[in-house]
Amino acid sequence: MRPESAIRFDQQFAPRIAEAIAACFAKTVHTDVLPHGGHGEPTRLRIHAAPLGDVGHYPYPLNLYLTWDSDEIERLMNESGGARFARYLAALPRKLTAWTQARELDFLTHTQGDPIMLIGGLDFEA
Repeated sequence: MRPESAIRFDQQFAPRIAEAIAACFAKTVHTDVLPHGGHGEPTRLRIHAAPLGDVGHYPYPLNLYLTWDSDEIERLMNESGGARFARYLAALPRKLTAWTQARELDFLTHTQGDPIMLIGGLDFEA
């Protein structure tokens, strides 16, 4: 990925993803953007929270990282990237539900099946 694309993604796109995901939950779920650090260290979005009560479905507190495919990030930089990204943001609540069903994640109780989880190579399809 071109360095300028990584910088633009970190500054313009990743914070909006973090805000959209945080808006899906109570203020007890936190999102942090960890910027691109060079080759082999992509932009990451951390989603984390303390478990809610003692009734968590899984043994570990929510500690999830998301990364996106570098070619997908480059595609956001073209003319149709803005519209594509808007559709992606609108689809995030549905995507979060799908991830919950496919992985050992429980956003309701803020628990997960592994100490740290990574969902990587994501695209921007709605």
